[in-house]
Amino acid sequence: MHLADSLSALDLPVVATAHRIADIGAGAGFPGLALAVALPAAEVALVEATRRKCEVIERLVARAGLSNATVFAERVEDHARDLAPAGYDVVTARAVAPLAVLVEYAAPLLVEGGHLVAWKGRRHVTEEEAGAVASAEVGMALSSVGRTTPYEGARDHHLHVLCKTRPTPRRYPRRAGIARKRPLA
Repeated sequence: MHLADSLSALDLPVVATAHRIADIGAGAGFPGLALAVALPAAEVALVEATRRKCEVIERLVARAGLSNATVFAERVEDHARDLAPAGYDVVTARAVAPLAVLVEYAAPLLVEGGHLVAWKGRRHVTEEEAGAVASAEVGMALSSVGRTTPYEGARDHHLHVLCKTRPTPRRYPRRAGIARKRPLA
């Protein structure tokens, strides 16, 4: 199920043609590892703050012989500072945070014209409104929200796609943890 859910993003042209992808809050490696296998020409960065989870992902990368996947054991805010200037075509996030937090995490990582793809369950108007407020602050805009059925019996699966439309203000990323404690919306 996790694999099918991860690969559902390949239906999006922005993902299928991406050259550099960052999977934030990579957890057990979904969707990042699945996308690294499916897109061997793309560089995939798996960003995860929990070292123990990173060790598992590193073993999986080695076992699968993936030369296009790199694990970063750091918070996404720190990764954005280390990366400057921004350099990813696509940032993915599955089961990480509310939209308002995700857009703040993703914006400093993305090149202008790049996209955040967020896996979400049932749609919530208040979450989407908060995501729109945060998006306007960090230079992002909603491109689409599409229902997806990655496997039989899947319900309420949606892919939210947001585009970086202008440079992110220099004050982002904020210090680690602040986006969750004090969301922009």
